[in-house]
Amino acid sequence: MLVALIARDMPGKIELRRENRAAHLDYIEETGLVTQAGPLIVDGEMAGSLVILDVETMEQAKDWADNDPYAKVGLFESVNLIEWKKVIG
Repeated sequence: MLVALIARDMPGKIELRRENRAAHLDYIEETGLVTQAGPLIVDGEMAGSLVILDVETMEQAKDWADNDPYAKVGLFESVNLIEWKKVIG
């Protein structure tokens, strides 16, 4: 199943994002569950994340989200997980 993870950063935490970006990208590579990903942009700055996970269960998606280095350092103000159906692309 595909799951969209939509996360919004805490205001004023761009440096925290930058400091942990390499660990976040390594985590994406190591887990092998991400099919698409990228930052959300607000006023020209990274302000959140959109990650499409290919997982067996929603619990697996929640586990992935909880163990993301960005989540572990408290970057996110909110994280939403929702099953997603790819139609185009």
